[in-house]
Amino acid sequence: MSIKAANARERILLAATELFSTQGIRATGVDSIVKSANTTKMSLYKHFSSKEALIVAYLQNRDVEFWTWFVEQIERKARMPKYQLLAIFDVHGECLANTDFQGCPFINASAEFMDQSHAVHQVSAAFYRKFRSYMTDLAGQAGARSPERLAGQLCALFQGAIVSEQMQRHSGAADDVKLAAEILIANSIE
Repeated sequence: MSIKAANARERILLAATELFSTQGIRATGVDSIVKSANTTKMSLYKHFSSKEALIVAYLQNRDVEFWTWFVEQIERKARMPKYQLLAIFDVHGECLANTDFQGCPFINASAEFMDQSHAVHQVSAAFYRKFRSYMTDLAGQAGARSPERLAGQLCALFQGAIVSEQMQRHSGAADDVKLAAEILIANSIE
């Protein structure tokens, strides 16, 4: 959907998504968002009580989009939980290799809002708790001796590759973490 075709709330969210992704959250001012969304500050504040509320809505929207896309990709690549755990790293590698990759919005947001009590940080942390829970469920279904530990290790690899790729494009981190994930999974699941 184009920015012009969407209603004001959607236009604001689309503009915020683009600007937050390319410029950073704190660096993006409300004036830039309303200009890009072809709306007014009054309209922005009608739909979002503050910039913080807009940031939270942006992250919640990214969360929904990610899970819809991600689970579909994993289930398309593998049926059995053990192989779904490995497929996570195939999908991850494809994402990191994408020329449009701009980092993880949740990692980026938590870096910009480091206070753990801040709403933006909390939404970001909740995303990764959900991600770890997803991996824990798969690890348990696959027969891991310690599903929580395996999920924690795999999540650390997943997040580390994102940061490595943000810092240096084409770093090879995706291949490295996939190999490490294969070893961890093989050693954790009988």
